[in-house]
Amino acid sequence: MSTLSTLHNLIQILKDGQEGFRTASEDISNSELKTLFSSYSLQRSKFAGELQALAHELGEQDPPSSGSVAGVLHRGWIDLKAALMSRDEHAVLAECERGEDAAVAAYRKAIEEDDLPANILSILQIQFMDIKSAHDNVRNLRDSRKAA
Repeated sequence: MSTLSTLHNLIQILKDGQEGFRTASEDISNSELKTLFSSYSLQRSKFAGELQALAHELGEQDPPSSGSVAGVLHRGWIDLKAALMSRDEHAVLAECERGEDAAVAAYRKAIEEDDLPANILSILQIQFMDIKSAHDNVRNLRDSRKAA
């Protein structure tokens, strides 16, 4: 996979996560989770911006600025609305974790398999650590709330 293709894929995943966490933060009643999800949405926006800037540096005129409908369906964020409607925090956290599973996997694949320039690899490794931390935090919060 080319460096630009890798960046495009990660930008779309980040945008899906940004939208998923934004939706969760707007629709959940728990103020702790509302704040957490909002911060993760902003983090994903920042990371996507960093990767868009890298794509520009590589000559890309118009890097992706949103996730894809197919990506949302594939990455699990689509079930978030149903979980939010149920008002079940465990279910919402489970859906957020499912969306994050895809982000962790995509970053891991990009870091391990692609022959990326050192400056891009370094940024991806830093972002990956934060995304993995967010994933693990969401998983731990999910585990601390038993299914209703």
